[in-house]
Amino acid sequence: MSGLSSGAAAGAPIRVLVVDDSAVLRRLISTVLGKEPDLEVVGTACDGLEAIDQVEELRPDVVTLDVEMPRLDGLGAVERIHAAHPRLPVIMFSTLTAQGASATLTALSRGASDYVTKPSGSGDIGASMERVREDLVPRIRALAGARRVVASSAPVRVRAAAPQARRPQVLVVASSTGGPDALSQVVAGLPASFPLPVLVAQHMPPLFTAQFAERLDRVGPLSVAEAADGDVLRPGRILVAPGDFHLRVGRSGALAVARLDQEPPENFCRPAADPLLRSAVEVYGGGVLALVLTGMGHDGLAGCREVVAAGGRVVVQDEETSVVWGMPGAVADAGLAHEVLALPTIPARLAAHAVPDRALTRL
Repeated sequence: MSGLSSGAAAGAPIRVLVVDDSAVLRRLISTVLGKEPDLEVVGTACDGLEAIDQVEELRPDVVTLDVEMPRLDGLGAVERIHAAHPRLPVIMFSTLTAQGASATLTALSRGASDYVTKPSGSGDIGASMERVREDLVPRIRALAGARRVVASSAPVRVRAAAPQARRPQVLVVASSTGGPDALSQVVAGLPASFPLPVLVAQHMPPLFTAQFAERLDRVGPLSVAEAADGDVLRPGRILVAPGDFHLRVGRSGALAVARLDQEPPENFCRPAADPLLRSAVEVYGGGVLALVLTGMGHDGLAGCREVVAAGGRVVVQDEETSVVWGMPGAVADAGLAHEVLALPTIPARLAAHAVPDRALTRL
């Protein structure tokens, strides 16, 4: 494992390597990042092979990486960079197309930390620069910050709130940065006999969520699909919120069903976890089991507060195994987490909570 670069010291600028085969995009990204006082573009590269050489020479804190490039594309480059420097954050730059979504999800499975979609080719340079600033800069800061914390401090110990004893009736999962890989591990580890309906709010744009659900459907024994309005919530079935829609729980007679809407974003996100958690509490009360996985920001915090108030249970991923401990950390720091668990232990623990004849363990 590579150590931190000299520029990764607390207070020093975050060193960024920009990789794209388009000179226009390299210049645009570099210009945007160069205006941020805490960021420094230490180099650029036009293909994956040059990127690998630049990583070794410049030791950046974060790499932005195009997907489609000559000689060695982003998929090959991220795999080789991750193998040599597993803690180095890599952010993929992707087109908002079905092909771009597929390539990006593959890159995330090979070690990329996160992704942003490229600005549209509208010709409005100012709008493109603002889009890059809004989407890319926060991710660079969050990922570089997470890397420094993990490298320099001991794991955070959080006192769990008093657990509740009611058996769950639904599992609601919130995730963002690092979530695709974490969700894949959770879904792969859940048993075929898992008795709860599962609802997922992963921050992800349209096209990406449909392909992501298809990939999740192949990794474990449970059925996974992108949610459609009116889908009945069934035991052992996983529904993923579609990009650009909030997923909520509603009622159709005696049945719990999925409801989709395009109400305003919450926590700058649509889909967002908070509206999903709130609606689950409205239908299931204290029967909600909430899982908050790795992600930037604090989406899920307000919803988990309602889960706890109703008598439900909250599990969060620990800092050590999170790509970014923003969302789970916010819940844990607020004293709302009944359990703070390493990612590999989460599936078995969820199954233990969900099976009727298995007693809940008090921590």
